[in-house]
Amino acid sequence: MFNLNDNLKNKKFLIYGYGKTGNASYNYLKKNNKISIYDDNKKTKNSFISLKKIKLTEFNYIVLSPGIDINKCKLKNYLKKNKEKIITDLDIFHLNNPNNLKITITGTNGKSTTAKLLFKILKDQNKDVKLVGNIGIPILSKNKIKPSTIFVIEASSYQIDYSQYFKTDYAFILNITPDHLERHKSIQKYAHAKFKLILNQNKNFYAFIENNKYLNQQLKKYKTRSKIIKVSKNDNKVRQLISNSYFDNINNLKNLSFILKFAKVYKLNKSKLLKTVNLFNGLDFRQQVIYKNKFVTIVNDSKSTSFSSSVNLLKSYKNIFWIVGGLAKKGDKLKLPSKYYKNIKAYIFGRDKNFFKKKLNNKIVSKSYSNLENILKKIAEEIKLNKNKHYYILFSPSAASFDKFKNFEDRGNYFNSLIKKIKFVKKINV
Repeated sequence: MFNLNDNLKNKKFLIYGYGKTGNASYNYLKKNNKISIYDDNKKTKNSFISLKKIKLTEFNYIVLSPGIDINKCKLKNYLKKNKEKIITDLDIFHLNNPNNLKITITGTNGKSTTAKLLFKILKDQNKDVKLVGNIGIPILSKNKIKPSTIFVIEASSYQIDYSQYFKTDYAFILNITPDHLERHKSIQKYAHAKFKLILNQNKNFYAFIENNKYLNQQLKKYKTRSKIIKVSKNDNKVRQLISNSYFDNINNLKNLSFILKFAKVYKLNKSKLLKTVNLFNGLDFRQQVIYKNKFVTIVNDSKSTSFSSSVNLLKSYKNIFWIVGGLAKKGDKLKLPSKYYKNIKAYIFGRDKNFFKKKLNNKIVSKSYSNLENILKKIAEEIKLNKNKHYYILFSPSAASFDKFKNFEDRGNYFNSLIKKIKFVKKINV
């Protein structure tokens, strides 16, 4: 096993998975170590190693990229035999920078937005802070690290699950709803993967968690050492502090509640914090308000890939036109209280129209369409005929995008391009 006296020099590493994380790990380690690379989906390059040679080589460590499923990859038997050697880029970073302050944010939904907002808040308070992790910036890609540098880290369940040595001073677990169960196998195992952040903390660390039944089960089952702070849903009290309409919806407001709890513990300047919050525009395609006038507010939430990521948005408004569809998650369920049904009309698109039609049947009025453009034309007609109300167009698909798009960004950009064609919002700048 690894110990802190081992400085990761003159070792043999196998990097498994050569995307952004694997590439950053290679560049970080290559100067002082012997590195071999393997990737299920890439052809052999100069530093790549064959399956046969892997089995004949004695590696000190296996740096596993989070996208690799240990149960479904080409090296699954090898990895299971050498599980104690598996580490992540988070482990490597922590072992080489144990004293830098780390704030790690995880949860089913809202990780990226919360991480970005906290980063901006700390930056505006003149902190030396870097934003890294699952948000698309590998932690090992950062240099010019000072002892005072703070790291805001977005971490997925996969990264945390594979990590052995990573420790974080502050842990945020925003929420837990069923997700990635094809890999974790059960909601309890999924929750435990997130909860490892807390189990690795010591008594001087803090953990901010949602008052969630799955997390409460973990708290009952395992002894923790850090200070646990449960974040309540006291929305009205939080809402009075801000004037930014971005926080009109429940999801964004709850994520802000975590930051406000942290700010109190960390003793951030409150006036500077509120200034940053009130200027925050959010991230593209994550519950992003892209247009607003006296008749309509349009929200692009292309990042939504399950019902759980759309539910709080549906609870936040009235007179909703909900655009939903794509590649559905098997077994996904819409857990929306019936009192909200009357506020919503659903417009279904994409490959799995029948799945969504069945899930919404006898709950929400819905109709299927051949494409997104026809949906938007229909909604525009309805709004023009009923100008006595303010409507919300929620593009929150609750499904993966791969039936027709490269990714959720591609889907979000396409939606924005269609919005420009609609007459009553033709001047939109997205």
